Amino acid sequence: MSKTIALVTGASSGLGEQFCRALAGRCDRIIAVARRAERLTALAEELSAEVELVPVVADLATLEGVARTVEALRQKGPVTILINNAGFSTFGAFAESNIEQEHKMMRVHMDAAVSLCRAALPFMREQQRGYVINVSSVGSFLPLKLSAVYGACKAFLNSFSISLQEEEAANGIRVQCLCPGLTRTEIHDTESFAGFDKSLMPEEMWMEPADVVDASLAALDSEQVFLVPGAINQSLVRQGLEGQLQSIAE
Repeated sequence: MSKTIALVTGASSGLGEQFCRALAGRCDRIIAVARRAERLTALAEELSAEVELVPVVADLATLEGVARTVEALRQKGPVTILINNAGFSTFGAFAESNIEQEHKMMRVHMDAAVSLCRAALPFMREQQRGYVINVSSVGSFLPLKLSAVYGACKAFLNSFSISLQEEEAANGIRVQCLCPGLTRTEIHDTESFAGFDKSLMPEEMWMEPADVVDASLAALDSEQVFLVPGAINQSLVRQGLEGQLQSIAE
């Protein structure tokens, strides 16, 4: 019998960690990828009664980190579920930004996701089943002032996901582009976000990682590529798309 194996990037915190927890009872093995070895080890021990969790310590902003992850996929796979979740954001005017940090972000969000999809899909085709979840953002539909490159990276994932689903639908593979809004993760706790005051954002706009992940997994077999959890987030996306259409019409 074929095993159900998942690969989750950014697995040491936030949505990635929550995906591991939620998938523990559904998978035979989880390949958990992140930079922080101690967190991966702790998560593997915590979930050991439910699932075999294989820690892969890798920085997906580097070629070596991507290669290590692809090799883990080949040795410990084939994977049935691929979750491209790893990422971070910068905050500030682009003209004053650290360009190396912007390029690093592009490598994590786009290059790594493309490489892992390319590595996983042939195995999924052989099995005639598989799921790919590319974690995007509500910000991909909006003008994202002070996080311009982050928004552009997520817009890339949107386009990539919807095209990939068109290519793979006949192979029993489902592609989901998960677009959460403000979520209580560590993404806003970095040095880059020193000028961002989370308390200024209305409480009702925030979601918990567990709620986002539950919505994602519940919709895996849906024919809808884009999943925007939360009524407020869905409203923001509609407004953003309407604004874009109006701009084109003008």
